[in-house]
Amino acid sequence: MALCAALHADPADNRTLAAFGKQVGASDRTLSRLFTADLGMSFPQWRTQLRLHHALLLLADDMPVTTVAHRCGWSSASAFIDAFRRTFGHTPGAHRG
Repeated sequence: MALCAALHADPADNRTLAAFGKQVGASDRTLSRLFTADLGMSFPQWRTQLRLHHALLLLADDMPVTTVAHRCGWSSASAFIDAFRRTFGHTPGAHRG
């Protein structure tokens, strides 16, 4: 799916599913159904998982948490830290290097 490739290339891309739909020629409802059917999760859930995966790679390279947050599409470091902690049970600072 072109949408997945675009977000893999730039996880910080904050376009809505409707905006991606216009780009790829599908409605947001169609794309939403495809995400659920093909990936077993909603688009927002998938995007968060993609961003967290990308964040893990950047943290492993010892990138600062605030930089990782912005490169992965979170609006603030605190929002990123909260999502990271909910998913992994610890802060991203504890995961670096």
